[in-house]
Amino acid sequence: MPQKLLHAFLVLFLLLPVSCSEQTAQYSALPPSATILAFGDSLTAGNGARKNKNYPAVLEKLSGYRVINAGVSGEFSARGLQRLPGLLKKHQPALVVICHGGNDILKNHNLSKTESNLVKMIELARTYSAKVMLLAVPKPSLTLSPPPLYQQVAEITKVIYDNDTIPTVLGKRQLKSDTYHPNAAGYAVIAERIYQQLVELGLMKS
Repeated sequence: MPQKLLHAFLVLFLLLPVSCSEQTAQYSALPPSATILAFGDSLTAGNGARKNKNYPAVLEKLSGYRVINAGVSGEFSARGLQRLPGLLKKHQPALVVICHGGNDILKNHNLSKTESNLVKMIELARTYSAKVMLLAVPKPSLTLSPPPLYQQVAEITKVIYDNDTIPTVLGKRQLKSDTYHPNAAGYAVIAERIYQQLVELGLMKS
């Protein structure tokens, strides 16, 4: 995509409102030495773009913080729950961004179990005193709306919650590499919107 067109898309999407359950809450800024753990499946790993164009890589450049890409393509939430403790112990993150459950949705898993797995992931992160941000993943449909489980998890755990960004990106052909994954421009939008929310909440400085 030409640079001018990419810039236009970024401006357009950054002007859209972002739904965040704790958007009015304020936090202390993360210390400069803080690590951010981006945890999830292929949407975190960055399928559809080069390695340095996935959203964690872009978020690292925007924020100046170290961002660990802990995405595993094709992973189900049950396996993610098993994998998370080792990552938390190794990296001791101050912030965990969770984007998981998409493969459960695609394969028609029991979504009540997916909801439980996400809640447990958040609880694990909090045992390390990490702040948590949850990104909702849409179910395949014309509306590309997230299943209710994400809102329910957000309400139960009171995490920072974004239910708009990924559905918005995947709803635009110009921002996708295939049906389920963004391209480099789409990942850039995801990173920009995450960064924007964290600045608004006081966790990062612009």
